[in-house]
Amino acid sequence: MRRREFIGLLGGVAATWPLAARAQQKTLPVIGFMSSRSPEDSQSVLAGFRKGLSEGGIVEGKDVVIEFRWARGDFGRLPALAAELVRDRVAVIVAAGGAPSAAKAATSTIPIVFVSGDPIKEGLVASLNRPGGNATGVYNLVTELATKQLGLLHELFPGATLFGVLLDPKFPSAERQAAELRAAASTIGQPLTFLNASTDAELDAALSALRQQRVTAMLPLGNPFFDTNRNKIIAFAAQQKRQPCTIFGNTWLTAGS
Repeated sequence: MRRREFIGLLGGVAATWPLAARAQQKTLPVIGFMSSRSPEDSQSVLAGFRKGLSEGGIVEGKDVVIEFRWARGDFGRLPALAAELVRDRVAVIVAAGGAPSAAKAATSTIPIVFVSGDPIKEGLVASLNRPGGNATGVYNLVTELATKQLGLLHELFPGATLFGVLLDPKFPSAERQAAELRAAASTIGQPLTFLNASTDAELDAALSALRQQRVTAMLPLGNPFFDTNRNKIIAFAAQQKRQPCTIFGNTWLTAGS
């Protein structure tokens, strides 16, 4: 082979190699990972997810490709994000942080692995012993603990005139959580005030309203938005010097002075 022909052949291989590599990568199974949170506040979740894959002998980039979709606190974006993963024909959808319902609504054939509240009430499975369908996962009791947390607050402050409840109306379980809390509060005769917040500005306004109404304790209902803003909510409680203020949230508890 002549030198000029050899150089030309090398150039052709070099030019086509990236395309070949990408084509090979596309043949790998794709995991679609969707969440209502942001990647910045989900680092521990992602680390655990990748560790679990590794312990199962699955290496990202070698055995599978992971496509991430983040709603960044905007639950209204979840249906479109789920539809994107379905159009991309991912092998499985991992739905966390308030995303399982949107994933389930988007497909009845692609397997879904979820982390959610009561999967029966959220329409993810038919029953716990015979779930059926295309979804399986972890039943997270956080959203179901609100009535228990209310009962504990009532024991801590039996003479409280008012408890404040922070509610994100865009969270899929919000309406059900609020109804269960109202029923429980009625049973024990505990007055409640509900403040809605789905954005930072609305959260600031809700906290200001709680201060003006001089609530004895507040209960942020478990959801990704309040968990992401827990530092702001805890700081607010600590600033309430003239009245006791206790917070029960997703996985955290603090008491003001």
